[in-house]
Amino acid sequence: MKKNYAFPIIILIGLLFLSFSQPLIAASGKININTATKKELVTLKQVGDKIADRIIEYRKDNPFEKIEDIMKVKGIGQKVFDANKQLITVADD
Repeated sequence: MKKNYAFPIIILIGLLFLSFSQPLIAASGKININTATKKELVTLKQVGDKIADRIIEYRKDNPFEKIEDIMKVKGIGQKVFDANKQLITVADD
């Protein structure tokens, strides 16, 4: 008897799609830079692991009061801020 492998393959493809698209889903809403995880922070434009770590370290002693404060973090200048200002928040929306 011939087995039908189509259904398990479709499920596997769907699960893979969900796991790889999670950063895209997270980026669809605003990211609170005071509470975001490293995984969420790296979804921002031009923010990699090192800058995400710097954001997390900086906010431990200096919570962000306004989104512009993110430029106080080493490695984040006007260009990076401009690329992300529509994507970030400091308030719980």
